[in-house]
Amino acid sequence: MRRLTVCLLSLSMAAYAVEPTQTAPLRGYTAEHSATEIQWEQKFRAIPNTDNLRENMRRLSARPHHVGSPYDKDNAEWLLAQLKSYGLDAKIEQFEALFPTPKSRKLELLGPNKFEAKLEEPALAIDPTSAQKSEQLPTYNAYSRDGDVTAPLVYVNYGAPADYEELERMGVSVKGAIVIARYGQTWRGIKPKLAAQHGAVGCLIYSDPKDDGYSRGGSYPEGPMRPPEGVQRGSVMDMPVYPGDPQTPGIGAKPGVKLIPLDKVQTITKIPVMPISYEDAKPFLLALGGQVVPDAWRGDLPLTYRTGPSKVMAHLALSFNWDRKPLYDVVATIPGATFPDQWVIRGNHHDAWVNGAGDPISGASPELEEARGLGELLKQGWKPARTIIYCWWDGEEPALLGSTEWAEFHATELKEHAVAYFNSDGNGRGFFRAEGAHSLENFINSVAKDVTDPETGMSVWKRARLAAMVRTGRGGEGGAESRNRPDTRIGALGSGSDYTVFIDHLGIASANLGYGGEDEGGGQYHSIYDDFYWYTHYSDTNFAYGRALAQTAGTMMMRMADADVIPYQFTDEADTVHNYVTEVKKLADTMRAQTKERNMAIAEGAYKAAADPKKVSVPPPVEPVPPYLNFAPLDQASDDLTAAAAAYEKAFTAHAASGDSAVNPELIKTERALTDPTGLPNRPWFENMVYAPGFYTGYGVKTLPAVREAIEQKDWSIVDAEIARTAAALEREVGILKAATKMLAQS
Repeated sequence: MRRLTVCLLSLSMAAYAVEPTQTAPLRGYTAEHSATEIQWEQKFRAIPNTDNLRENMRRLSARPHHVGSPYDKDNAEWLLAQLKSYGLDAKIEQFEALFPTPKSRKLELLGPNKFEAKLEEPALAIDPTSAQKSEQLPTYNAYSRDGDVTAPLVYVNYGAPADYEELERMGVSVKGAIVIARYGQTWRGIKPKLAAQHGAVGCLIYSDPKDDGYSRGGSYPEGPMRPPEGVQRGSVMDMPVYPGDPQTPGIGAKPGVKLIPLDKVQTITKIPVMPISYEDAKPFLLALGGQVVPDAWRGDLPLTYRTGPSKVMAHLALSFNWDRKPLYDVVATIPGATFPDQWVIRGNHHDAWVNGAGDPISGASPELEEARGLGELLKQGWKPARTIIYCWWDGEEPALLGSTEWAEFHATELKEHAVAYFNSDGNGRGFFRAEGAHSLENFINSVAKDVTDPETGMSVWKRARLAAMVRTGRGGEGGAESRNRPDTRIGALGSGSDYTVFIDHLGIASANLGYGGEDEGGGQYHSIYDDFYWYTHYSDTNFAYGRALAQTAGTMMMRMADADVIPYQFTDEADTVHNYVTEVKKLADTMRAQTKERNMAIAEGAYKAAADPKKVSVPPPVEPVPPYLNFAPLDQASDDLTAAAAAYEKAFTAHAASGDSAVNPELIKTERALTDPTGLPNRPWFENMVYAPGFYTGYGVKTLPAVREAIEQKDWSIVDAEIARTAAALEREVGILKAATKMLAQS
């Protein structure tokens, strides 16, 4: 689901970073067990085979396999058969969920030059599977409401909060209009959400060539980028409220469970929404009147971009089949020999919008090779210490359905037993990327140092570390840190893939892994052209990075499963949390200073003086100056976490050789401690007080979300309470770390 963006292991790296040589035992292992583990891991990394990866993709992406389709079930059954052939104990766990599909779609421009949108992607002779029309889902946005609206058009750029502020400054209202927004910048579900909040009656989302079309490379099939008729399908469900089956929030959607009536569901859009190609979008954009938009709002179509409203009306009519469809989660279990009640979980989804070679099969195929590799090791005598669970989720694309329903159904067990969850999704060619819980940061670094980059021969850790500075254009920023900080930072997790329920709802330490950044484009995303032909011509064409992903994630599964003591590390986490606290304090100070300055400028008439008298220009309203907030509880909790993490690390180092596993049940609680059962304001399903997707970003993470978003949304009446709640979550983890430290000291 989540579109691949390059999120390198580090935000900025020293150009001469030196890769350490492994001499000390692996973290969490005795010296003897470490030596054995290293040998097994080396055997494992030799197993993944690029020919198998290619054939897995060819088979799994051979036909469209969206939720409820025959090939979706067929793929699940094939995966099950493969896993059993590897000697693994595997099964299909079935759930069901609301999954609407189009009944009818119509979009037209009225007036003297009437135009009706084609709303179809053409098959290409060179691309065999693009012609499987009878099996393809048409172009649409899932969980758009039904609607038949006729209204003028208004262009809203990317449809982000700042774009509506700009429209207000230009005196443009979207009330009663159909907005037209371009894909990008914000998650697609935020666009109709904000449009409805501002009074719009419909929403069109088009793909501008500036973002993923001819401006960025050749159009498919001559190049990798989106062709004129290409359309990005996707869900617009309000998943920042909750993901999963819209009718069973918090409950595993087994057949027969009580359902919320459709008219009571919170997460279905309030207005009808339709994705369109830039070929279909051009007549609608040409019909716009009003002011010429700011430079940053202009795409690359050969026309003058204007705000609107349009002089002629647009007509959008959508109706859907509101059916519940079966979900087929494929689950394989390798029982743990020493700690069977501690679980390490791996996942990647297998459903797609159409054929889905890139999203998700480029990740699902390596996961299958990992499972085959572990099956081979089992035959050679290896046994994991902890139970390993491999999952291929169904229904990720519409709303993270399969993973959410499975985890909600097994929530009690997972809270007790889950050690970590490792996720992947689409995978490409290039640099290692990782995001996750910061207690896993050191662990992720350690594994990345042991995987070889197939293009350079250095470790994937070192390549990402060296390349990030020049590739991101951040030269010098953080250079001193990258010279002195042993572990490179990983990003925090928001949402957009199957890790969401694990980290955000259940408080399970999670990570999202993959490679990318050297692929040619991404214009196939969620279209009929995301298929085997496109992938093998424009992405990881020799599957070398598919093999690297299998090696990376499989090594992580083994290393986490086999450790004597769970190899979380908390000093990195404490350091990062301290940065988050500094950020929210700075955010409040910045907003206060900006509000004071803006109010003064309004009083002095600066906005009126700067406005062009021949254009509409509305000054911003005078706003209350943000109050001074009591950040003392967060400061104290951050300091306490820093001290507790340092004390734990000292005790861990002193007693590492003992391999005392008695501390493990205590360590499992650390991420759980960061959750609050009352959840975030206005969205109680999200319980993690450190990580969450933003209410108005969709996928993008908001760290310390209850505090940060209360400040951003100027809800000053709750900020102090949310500071206290967030501080209490951190202090709960502090208490657990102190108990773990005491246990280690007594071992």
